[in-house]
Amino acid sequence: MDNFTITPLGDSWYLVDDGTERWRVAVAVNRDAQWVFVNGQVAIVDTPKPGRRRAASRDAGVMSPMPATVVAVHATPGQQVSEGDTLLVLEAMKMEMPIRAPRGGVIKTVSCAKGDLVQPGVNLLEFE
Repeated sequence: MDNFTITPLGDSWYLVDDGTERWRVAVAVNRDAQWVFVNGQVAIVDTPKPGRRRAASRDAGVMSPMPATVVAVHATPGQQVSEGDTLLVLEAMKMEMPIRAPRGGVIKTVSCAKGDLVQPGVNLLEFE
């Protein structure tokens, strides 16, 4: 972390600067995990607890990184997508966040619709 400057912007948003590039990063936290959103990608960091088994892999789905409203759904069940394709667009704190495919594959289910209010950790869609 010596090469990064992290500046809090408020409402769980941060500006990360490595001297050549800058990213706006959102972080949402609950007692079991942290969701980090940057450039349309969501990373989930489990918070391990003593004596608790690690959660199953979450590669099979895409979750909301924070409380948000679904403003667009670009994926449908059975659709083949490539890594980086925009699957959904969420809006939170007056900012739109494209949710991109973490990997290529076929969409199994879409569990949200335009206008839905979603919470962190809610599964928005699943891959086969």
